[in-house]
This record gives sequence, structure tokens and C-alpha cells, in this order.
Amino acid sequence: MQNTAVVAPPSSVVHYQLSLFSSSVTIEEAKQLHSLSLKTKTFNHSSISSRLISLYTAKPINDLIYARSVFDRIQNPSLPLWNMMIKCYVENHRSHDAICLFSDLISELSPDNFTLPCVLKGCSRLNAVEEGKQIHGVSVKLGFSLDKFVQSSLVSLYSKCGMLDCARKVFDKMCERDLVTWNTLIDGYARNGDVDVARKLFDEIPERDSYSWTALLQGFLKTGKIEAARDVFDKMPIKNLVSWNAMINGYMQSGDFESACALFKSMPERNLITWNSVIAGYEINGRFEEALSMFLRMLEEEDDFKPNNATFASLISAVASSAILSKAKWVHSFIVKNGIGSDGVIGTLLIEMYSKCGSIESALTTFRSIQRKKLGHWNSVIVGLGMHGMAEEALELFKQMQESGIKPNEVTFVGLLNACSHVGYVKEAHLYFDLMVKMYGVERKIEHYGCLVDVLCRTGHLQEAKTLIEKMPMRPNKVIWMSLLRGARNYIDIEIGEYAAHRLIDLAPECHVPLSNMYAAAGKWEKVAEVRETMKKKGIKKEAGWSLIERKGVIHRFIVGDKSHPQSEEIYTKLKEMKEKLKEAGHIADTRQVLLRIEDEKEKEAELELHSERLAIAYGLINNKKKSEIRVVKNLRVCNDCHCVTKLLSRIYKREIIVRDNSRFHHFRDGSCSCNDFW
Repeated sequence: MQNTAVVAPPSSVVHYQLSLFSSSVTIEEAKQLHSLSLKTKTFNHSSISSRLISLYTAKPINDLIYARSVFDRIQNPSLPLWNMMIKCYVENHRSHDAICLFSDLISELSPDNFTLPCVLKGCSRLNAVEEGKQIHGVSVKLGFSLDKFVQSSLVSLYSKCGMLDCARKVFDKMCERDLVTWNTLIDGYARNGDVDVARKLFDEIPERDSYSWTALLQGFLKTGKIEAARDVFDKMPIKNLVSWNAMINGYMQSGDFESACALFKSMPERNLITWNSVIAGYEINGRFEEALSMFLRMLEEEDDFKPNNATFASLISAVASSAILSKAKWVHSFIVKNGIGSDGVIGTLLIEMYSKCGSIESALTTFRSIQRKKLGHWNSVIVGLGMHGMAEEALELFKQMQESGIKPNEVTFVGLLNACSHVGYVKEAHLYFDLMVKMYGVERKIEHYGCLVDVLCRTGHLQEAKTLIEKMPMRPNKVIWMSLLRGARNYIDIEIGEYAAHRLIDLAPECHVPLSNMYAAAGKWEKVAEVRETMKKKGIKKEAGWSLIERKGVIHRFIVGDKSHPQSEEIYTKLKEMKEKLKEAGHIADTRQVLLRIEDEKEKEAELELHSERLAIAYGLINNKKKSEIRVVKNLRVCNDCHCVTKLLSRIYKREIIVRDNSRFHHFRDGSCSCNDFW
């Protein structure tokens, strides 16, 4: 008798294979089950195919490519399978694929009240409001417009996309509103700045949770209503970390450090976001020492917290703004020791930090050490070179960037144009201004026009700058008008200076200061008196000038005529020595820089001798090792006479003197400056 193979019934095979899924957790096991289903022809069984898709999309496998390959091989997939695949895409932040799959679905089957909320969630994540509106239309046609899950998803979509009128219409038609939907609409109004409407909804809500309170709190903070936010915060029955962090961040953003610190101290627990908020708040408000101090305190108090990119971004920015090189080196060393790579945004920030701290050599070393250089790295070093008056090097680096196949963007050309401005390269500035559009298709922004205006003003082409401003396709901002006013001041062009000032009065009240300076330099003291009387009436005060120098981790700050320093006696003795040596070198003070009406020339000279940067340089000459460089940071532009004096001092004392003023770096060596007297 002939033997015949016993074939197990399909149901037995299916049942057996389904039992294997529960113990399968790796991609290899999933592939084996996939292969088995194809061999045994159970693949098209809905239970098997759906379990395969579930297995491929579940953790730890989470392989959507294989999941989609399974889905695409299924003949006539059922609606639950379509829904499963769409849901997987949305949950894995591939919302675009979810929307595309939904488009395929509606050509085959009718979606249900599971499909629609899921794909609407995808639209919400992408801010794809137009696609969301189309899906809203589909839901109406299919009779799901009053389904509570569809309605809730529509409220979420429209709220997130800022279409509060549409969100409110859907909300008002809802027969059954859950807490999530109430919170979504409150949050939408709060984020959009309609905090009064958010408050009204908050008062109407049947029940509240911590999210309801936090949404309203953040709405008040966003609109700058700190007291109202604090009132909400104090009334919260349960304060979570999000609300604590939001309130602290609100205080820091508004500059109320005392209230922020009081809350910080009273917190029952903190997380990394808490520390980041405080560090960033100090940095944004110019409290750089406090930002660094808070970072060190976090390291000391929180063993479990590891600084992230947000922490380092604030820390690096704080150190960059302080311009203290020793701190920059410490931060970089800390980052390296903690294994933080420089290939991403951290590398860009480190280059910028070193540039702003006066060490372009360290910036270049950091740049060269980056293996995979991105556009941000190139841009940062080009900007840094320009800041240091190294225009030739910046333009050469741009050529290397082109050869590397990196396409420039608007930031690249701001850096190039700024580099040209700092050394007076008018021809090259015009070249790059044209090149960015004609060769690279980069749209000119107001910053590019501002750079070109600046180089024209610095080099005395004031009429050309004025014409360019008048022909700009956008409205000039205060930076551009201020460039024209400063150019007029430097070249004593009263007509153009007044032209710029009249357009600046409303945009920037501080323009009265350079206008007054222009009149003073021209000897028009009656005009100076008029401007200063206007300033007095409007309560406008001239920013006080200061210079700082760091030694052994301690920052020493000087103001004009400062005698508060412990070493004042030595400093003034050194100033006297400097004066004698300058006189021997043939220096004649440029008394036009004295902006007070002083008739006696000797009094004018004495006024110049007490400028803050000279006090800082004197301190550096006394305390720094012989032949070591002297680094000074100044908050205002270096005046012409101090610039000339510092050049001579670098030669007399055989020191490199590096000064960062409010526009650039000056490297003084052997009687000359890196800016070539363009600043």
C-alpha cells in the first residue's frame, strides 16, 4: 500500500504559528516566522499577517520597513490592517507616510472612527492643516462628524495649528467633552496668546487636572503677565515639575532673578530642565558669571544629572559673551572629558566661543579637529575670522568650503560681507552681494543689506550707502540707520547724519548719543546742547563705558576715571609712565574724541587718558607676566585716540594687546592693528 503524507489542517498550522509569536522578540525570530508563513501559505490569514505587522512594529524590533513589506504583500488587506499600519506610522513619527497611506486607503475602503482620529493626529504633528481639513470633509461625508473621538482629534489639530475659530466650532458642537479636549482647547488659546479666552474656558471646565492649570499658567507667562501667572501657580492644588519649571523660566525671562531663585530654593525636587532654565535665564540676561556658577553648582549637587546639549549651549554662549578665554578653555576641556562630540551644534558653538573670547587660533584648531564638517561649522569659523579682521583668511576658507561641496546659505554670506566690512573691502563686498543671488540663489535678507551699508559707511561712501538704503526692497531697521549715522559721525557729514537721525528717533531713542557725538566732533556745541536737552527730557541716558580684564580667574572692571580698584595707586603711576613714553614716541592726542565742551586742550588730553581701556591696559602691564598678551573687553566702540594709543603701547611695551569692543576684535602688535584702522 502506498504511503500518503498527512497534511495538517490549515487551522492547526495557523494555531501553531500564532503560538510562536508570543515568544518572538528579535528581528531574526520575526523574519523566521515571516518566512514560515510564506512557506506554509498562511501569510494571507488575517491573524498571521496582523501579528507579523504587530511584531515588526513592536519594541524592541520596531522595523517599519519590514512591516510595510508585509502589508504590501497582503491581498485585499482588511480595514483593521490598514488602521494598524497607519497607527504604526503615526506612533513612530512618520506622519507623512501615515497620510499617504490614508490616501491609498480611501481609494479602496471607507475609513472608520478608528482611522480618522489616528490620521488626524498625524496631521496635527506635521501642522498639516490643509490635509486635516480634507480629512475633516471625509469625516462629514461618512457620517463621523459628531463622533466624539473624531471631534476631539479635530479640536487638537485646529488648536495646535492656531486655527482657534475652527477648533471652537467643533468643540461647541460636541455632545460629550472629555477633560483632554477641554485641556487641548485651553492650551490652544493660551499658546496663541488669547489668555483671557483660555481663562474663561478654564473657569467653565467641569473638572481640572495638573495639565489644565499648567496650560493656563504657561499662557499667562507667554503674554508676559507674570503676576497673573504667579496667582495661578499659587492656587494650583498640585504643582508638578512642569509648572515649577515654567514659573521659574518665566521669572528668569523677565529678569526677576530674586523671585526665580526663591522658587528654585523651595522646589521639592528638580530635574535637568530646572537647572537649564536657570542657567539659560542668566545667560540671556547677560549674567554670565551667575550662569557659570549655577552650572558648577549643578555638577556639585546633582550626581544623577548629566548636562545635555541645551545645558552646554547656554553655558558656551555665556562664556562667549563674557569673552574670558580661560573659562572658554575650561568649558572645552570639560566637554572633551565628558565625551561630548564636536561634530554637531556643540562644535559650532565652541568655534563661536573661541572667536568671541579672542582666540581665533583655538577656533581654527577646533574647526580642523571636526571630522565631518557641516555648514554650521564653516559658517561659524568664517564669521569668527571676519570678527578678527582676517578677511583674506575668511574668503580663502569660503573657497575651501566650495571645493568641499558644501552649499552656502544666508549666514555664510553675512559672515563674508561682515569680513569685508571690517577691513574696508568695498569691491569684494559688492562681488559677494551679487554672487549670493546669481550663483547660489540665496535670497538677500535685511542683514545682507546691513553689511553692505556698513562697509560703505566705514569707508566713507556715505552717499552710496544712503542710495542703497533708499532702494532696499524692505524697510530699513535701526541697525542700518545707525550704521549711516555712525558713518556720518566718523566722517563729520552733518547733512547725512541728521537725515539718518530723523529716521532713527522713533526706532531707537539711543541714536541721540551718536548724533550728539557727531555734533561734538564737528565742534557744534549748540547742537550738542539741544540734543542733550532732548535726551534729558526723554529720560535717555548715555550708556556708561567700561572695560574689563581677567587675571587668575578674577574679573577686574574699570570705568572712566575709576579709582576704586585696590591697585589704583599703582595703576595711576603706570598711566603717568605710559603718558611719558607715548609723548616720547611722538603721540599727539586726538582731542576731537572729547565729547564734552572743554576749552583747555590739556584738560581734553587728561579726559582721554582716563578712558576705561587705558586703566585696564595699565593693570595688565603691572600684573601680567612680561611679554604675555593683554586681553581687554570693552562694551563700547574704541575711540580713535585710544586706538592710536594702544597701537603705540603694543610697540613700546612689546606686548600683544587684544581688545574686544562692541563690534569686533582688535589685535594690536608692534604698533599696528589687525583692523587696519577700519572699525
